[in-house]
Amino acid sequence: MDLGIAGRKAIVCASSRGLGRGCATALAAEGVEVVINGRDASHLEKVAAEIRALTGGTVIAVAADVGTAEGQAALFAACPEPDILVNNNGGPPFRDFRELDREKLLAGVVGNMVTPIELIQRAIDPMIAKGFGRIINITSSSVKAPIAGLDLSSGARAGLTAFLAGVARSVAGKGVTINNLLPGSFDTDRLRSGQQRSAEQRGVSIETIADENRKKIPAQRFGQPDEFGAACAYLCSVQAGYITGQNLLIDGGAFPGAF
Repeated sequence: MDLGIAGRKAIVCASSRGLGRGCATALAAEGVEVVINGRDASHLEKVAAEIRALTGGTVIAVAADVGTAEGQAALFAACPEPDILVNNNGGPPFRDFRELDREKLLAGVVGNMVTPIELIQRAIDPMIAKGFGRIINITSSSVKAPIAGLDLSSGARAGLTAFLAGVARSVAGKGVTINNLLPGSFDTDRLRSGQQRSAEQRGVSIETIADENRKKIPAQRFGQPDEFGAACAYLCSVQAGYITGQNLLIDGGAFPGAF
């Protein structure tokens, strides 16, 4: 299927690894000019070269902390009027909620709620003026099924979801859509680091933890970043113009609900 977005321009935040990289790769493969982002400049340039080689697309690397005003300015200097914005940021670490002081709470809310809103504020009016825009927020399956220990991540991302629900509907008639992708367990560095922590706490191998976790997923496997990226690319397509304000859960069936 031709997604109809060749020649469009995208900013994909936190895209040097994992799900962000999967989204950037999928968009580049569709002919989108992609600005990728990460904090490690040398690693980011390596990833940009790899995506270019794989897709033949135009990929611009911007090393910056997307949570800062300077980092956001650098992204929009590289792509002043993106047609596509993919918001992504690392979540707060696993921690008992009793350990969260005000500083940690505010940092989590800024990283996973305030920062995406700030980026949308900068991107949305040019999208409206052009009559086309696609905004994707990578949140988490924990928005629907909160996980103890990830309370700050769940709360901040749920706040973002609620905040943007009204915004999405206010711009739907202007050709701009806003949707959220909710990943479950995907084979990423973040997943493996969590498995490593659990393995050390229990005194077992990381393979044991991984096998236990796989068995809890109806699909009996972890998701792959490229299939997540494909879902992102579809929501950015012209064909997805009638989908907005939605939460697409991609978790291999782990959430045990009908709705």
